[in-house]
Amino acid sequence: MNTTVIIPNYNGIGFLRDCIDSLKGSEDKDFKIIVVDDGSTDGSKELIKNEFPDVRLLEHETNRGFASAVNTGIRAADTEFVLLLNNDTVVRKHFVRNMERAIMSDGRVFSASARMLRFDDPDIMDGAGDYYCALGWAFAYGKGKKASKYDSSREIFSSCAGAAIYRREKLIELGLFDERHFAYLEDVDIGYRARLSGLKNVYVPDAEVLHVGSGFSGSRYNEFKVRLSSRNSTYIICKNMPILQQLINLPFFIIGFGIKWLFFCLKGYGGLYLKGIFSGIAYGYSAEGRAHRVRFTADKIGNCFAIQLRLWAGIVLWAGLL
Repeated sequence: MNTTVIIPNYNGIGFLRDCIDSLKGSEDKDFKIIVVDDGSTDGSKELIKNEFPDVRLLEHETNRGFASAVNTGIRAADTEFVLLLNNDTVVRKHFVRNMERAIMSDGRVFSASARMLRFDDPDIMDGAGDYYCALGWAFAYGKGKKASKYDSSREIFSSCAGAAIYRREKLIELGLFDERHFAYLEDVDIGYRARLSGLKNVYVPDAEVLHVGSGFSGSRYNEFKVRLSSRNSTYIICKNMPILQQLINLPFFIIGFGIKWLFFCLKGYGGLYLKGIFSGIAYGYSAEGRAHRVRFTADKIGNCFAIQLRLWAGIVLWAGLL
């Protein structure tokens, strides 16, 4: 077996059965499944124990967040690859096999992101991997667009950890997912660090999942999600960009975060969004935050320059999706 599928779960009893049943019925049998329960109180653990005794269940006593849950699964896995899968997904046939084929196609591929389709309308994309741009924004490529337009594989900035396969050894070398994120943008962060190390991430159009969306937070916009995602959006910058690059992008950040602030003002979360932004900056420049910054050695300069070109190109790509 080359792959362990890791499903982080927090009070997802309404999704888990369908998710695991789809894996078991996907015509691929040569993989392991680990469910990491992150302090659920809804009977999720009992469901796994009673209905799926062959699935390995790891338990957190309290809710420690997505990043911590998947890290627990990654450490416990003993396969070359780990495939992270949200509990609110249903996979289509040969999903695992096609993900394995993509990541094995090139030794420089760190991760591969699945073709995520809307559960309630599979003709519409939920995402074809993630991109990051100089405005300080991460966005799901193709989200809300016709799925028929996203049939080709391509290199992406980072994989969406809701349905992505990773090289376990490289994950460990990079320090795993940053648990200080708790949830949101931790997948962009690990993809960023991989790119700084000279690795790449790809999109896999023939590995399909149906995704309900917001299975963890409960809605697309809420206080929990706005607070954490805004905080993490500036923490990523402080952590992964050298100071000179931050200064180069500062005008773009002002524009990008300004636009987002106006957007969240209309949603009633303007103040919360700003608090999150400044919280991420404060943490990123604190003594603790600086201790977790990427160390920029001479071998990273070329990769850093290549990333900067992608950050500028990301603005053009985002504008083209409007």
